[in-house]
Amino acid sequence: MSTRGQKFSLVMVANTLPVRRILRKGHETWETSPGGLVSALAPITREMGGAWVGWTGERDSQTDPFVHDGIFNIPVSISMSEYADFYEGACNRTLWPLYHQAVLPPEYHRHWWRSYEQVNRRFADAAADAADVGAVVWVHDYHLQLVPAMLRAVRPDLKLGFFLHTPCPSPDLLARLPWREEVLDGVLSADVLGLQTRTCVGNLLESARRQNVLGGYGFDRRGATGGRLSYKGRSVRIDAFPISIEFDRFDAAAREPDVAKRTEYFHKTLGAGRKLILGVDRLDYTKGIDLRLKAYQEVLRSGMSTVRESVLVQIAVPSRERIKEYRVLRRQVEELVGQINGEHGEIGVAAVHYLRRNLPFRELIAMYRAADVMLVTPLADGMNLVAKEYVAARVEGTGVLVLSEFAGAAAELSSAILVNPYDVDGVAEGMRDALEMTPAEAATRMQAMRDVVRRHTVHDWARGFLAELKGKAIVASR
Repeated sequence: MSTRGQKFSLVMVANTLPVRRILRKGHETWETSPGGLVSALAPITREMGGAWVGWTGERDSQTDPFVHDGIFNIPVSISMSEYADFYEGACNRTLWPLYHQAVLPPEYHRHWWRSYEQVNRRFADAAADAADVGAVVWVHDYHLQLVPAMLRAVRPDLKLGFFLHTPCPSPDLLARLPWREEVLDGVLSADVLGLQTRTCVGNLLESARRQNVLGGYGFDRRGATGGRLSYKGRSVRIDAFPISIEFDRFDAAAREPDVAKRTEYFHKTLGAGRKLILGVDRLDYTKGIDLRLKAYQEVLRSGMSTVRESVLVQIAVPSRERIKEYRVLRRQVEELVGQINGEHGEIGVAAVHYLRRNLPFRELIAMYRAADVMLVTPLADGMNLVAKEYVAARVEGTGVLVLSEFAGAAAELSSAILVNPYDVDGVAEGMRDALEMTPAEAATRMQAMRDVVRRHTVHDWARGFLAELKGKAIVASR
């Protein structure tokens, strides 16, 4: 793939481009994709006149490089067979379950991995072609873990960064991966390797230490939070860079009059006097939706609350529905919703409202504002930005967050009610405590969490990582 001679001082490399193709008034055009990562990285890429390497999201599609909203987009093609082997196979049936603590057993197939290597090579070639001499190249996530090593081999002049958005698995789990050496070589070929939490940093460092018996790793720890690792004659900075959200965007939207009106509509529709418990997740087996529903079922069965006192709204965004495990999860969740409503609902009064769809942004903000209790109970999560979004939307300082101790966000949002998502009784008790919490205690906890999210936004995260990669001091949080 050629950028037709254009070279860039900053190149972002991610699984997908920051834009998506849409049909508007009968004509195809590009629009900026939603999401915190794009909103954080797009302005920096634009300011620096940078390029973005990624997939269009379309299979068997050949698209020439193009400029959209000041960013030079370099599409990488993925065929139908590569989508099946690289994306659905190696990424989502090998690495995704493994990196989320093997919630489901990962599958290991050599032809999937060959496709993973092939696609990673295509991304690396595109980035190498686009990068100017001494450019900064920032590679993102588990889809592209081999790219830094591939770039290092052909472009040793580049400053390479890699950030893993998922959890980093424990050394014992990573050791199961037949291609663990290739993965470690890939990510350790970056100059700066960023992870979500200190736990993830510790896991990565320990995995690297264990591989030392095979040759190639030296160590210079900087306490428990991170450090520098000597690898192949280079010093690799490894540290936690917890990702965040656009606090001001969520805070401002929550204050809009139309959002306030929609919030009141939800209160009225769901029933006066009922406390709203909310879950917002991708329909993914790592999110613990089924166990959460069982916990609410226990709340109702045990009399901790009644259907007249509380209601659970679960928004489940469809995800990876071509994969069998996701179809099975959908069926399980829908059966549980029916079971709970059949057991506890009354005529005109549902115990659980289940929406399998993505909500528009302001509709979601109104739902956050309406929720007295927010359930974020993944079995494992790199960060989970829903928890931070809820906090940012609570402009009145009310509301209670029930948060899994296995979400990366738990390290920062320690004022939430922390629960073990595998413990159905424990989650039920966490819901009870949230429903019964005094307004004064809820306000104190929420204020502490809002301060955390306000002080460290996704823009601070992005600029801080890039500053570290450029060899400067980390930018102070606002």
